[in-house]
Amino acid sequence: MKHILIINGANLNLLGKRETDIYGNRSFEDYLSELRTIFSDIKISYFQSNIEGEIVNAIQRSEGIDGIVLNAGGYAHTSVVIRDAITSITTPVVEVHISNIMNREEFRHTLILSSVCKGVIFGFGLYSYELAIRAIK
Repeated sequence: MKHILIINGANLNLLGKRETDIYGNRSFEDYLSELRTIFSDIKISYFQSNIEGEIVNAIQRSEGIDGIVLNAGGYAHTSVVIRDAITSITTPVVEVHISNIMNREEFRHTLILSSVCKGVIFGFGLYSYELAIRAIK
């Protein structure tokens, strides 16, 4: 059985409550149950943190996992240490974003993690996570 780790970064614990016009009104935990039903043949683990170093630790502990779906949130635009953690492992990482970041503020157009990830999916709402899991599968 494949094992995929979903890592969500800063402020994603507020999905369903924060900026619902951009991110929707559904919590990630509700959506995670749906993902686990859709992919009943895959073990899906989940980690969320607002703390950059904890995200780095989760990435570094991922050896042996078949893939990581990473929504680093705002850290995707700023975190050299998360980028370095991705390059330090052999586990494939697919970066996701819920919103279409190219339709948002200019500073969101620069993604410093993308070049070290297997791929990037953005703009499809929570469905971006399903697409990422399919890409890893």
